[in-house]
Amino acid sequence: MMKMMGKVKEMQSKMKEAHDKLEFIEETGEAGAGMVKAVVNGKKKVISIEIDEGLLSKDDKEMIQDLTVAAINNAMDKADISAKEEIKKSTDGIMPNIPGMDLGSMF
Repeated sequence: MMKMMGKVKEMQSKMKEAHDKLEFIEETGEAGAGMVKAVVNGKKKVISIEIDEGLLSKDDKEMIQDLTVAAINNAMDKADISAKEEIKKSTDGIMPNIPGMDLGSMF
């Protein structure tokens, strides 16, 4: 029982460590053939938005909004994958691989 409690404490420590690292994972998403780029971190916070100057000269507000949303969603999807990989890597060997148990969704 004590050995199991030690494993739980070790897992908690590794999970906290992995969670802390998520802030430093950055993923870039693009839309409109790279005309709009969004950067998000592993905690799903938007870091920056870059809009090509060619779009800014146009008077197409709706297209810019749509491309921005698409770029952010693309970056968020990538950040989600990276965050799950980081958590899996941090807990490798501590937690058994249980099908259907997604530790990445805990954050």
